[in-house]
Amino acid sequence: MPNMTGWELVLDEDAVLRGQGADPATIRERSPRLVQLATKALEVGRPLLRPRVFSSHHEVKAVRHDRITLADGGYLAGSLISQHLSPAQQVVILVCTIGTALDELLSEVMRQDMVYGLALDGVGSAATEALANEACRLLEIEAAKNGFQASIPLSPGMVGWTVDEGQPQIFNLIGDKAIGVTLSDHFVMSPRKSLSMVLGLGPDMGYQGKVCDFCTIRDICRYQDHYDPAAAA
Repeated sequence: MPNMTGWELVLDEDAVLRGQGADPATIRERSPRLVQLATKALEVGRPLLRPRVFSSHHEVKAVRHDRITLADGGYLAGSLISQHLSPAQQVVILVCTIGTALDELLSEVMRQDMVYGLALDGVGSAATEALANEACRLLEIEAAKNGFQASIPLSPGMVGWTVDEGQPQIFNLIGDKAIGVTLSDHFVMSPRKSLSMVLGLGPDMGYQGKVCDFCTIRDICRYQDHYDPAAAA
């Protein structure tokens, strides 16, 4: 899937509330108005989503210490990278975005109604996450057809791979090909609701835990059970 559009994202009010950093069960009990705003934001925001995914595959040439050298001359480096991608034969870069239309509306709404604006922002966060999850799922299915397993998705900002370390590495590899997503001098992606990831593919990647284990807010996050595949099974 070098450049894929037309994604159908599964979103509901609970996803929008989680996208705002709220606990859906608590909000439903204590603040029905916020649930109504989530419903409204979903109805208004969904038509503005322009989900797109860019991917590129890179053969692994060598692994030395915390650095993985790729056959095309690029590299990925960091303790998180070496920990999870050392067994990989290929590395896949994914960049996901929902475009700018929702953000353009959000900038207008926030000047008039911040609470509703936060609900719209929750739609954007939930949609970006859903898009990334679906892209990873399809990649894992495709890898399995070739007898490969996939690592957990690794994103700059996780423990062992800082944003200022990881984002330049990713964008140096993909250049200006990533569906119009750009990186600022301060390592911020534009459009704002975008997500970059790398995954390793190989015949024996082994169990590596879950993404939440390597999140910088894992000690205070209330949603680890929600994102844990074992808990959801």
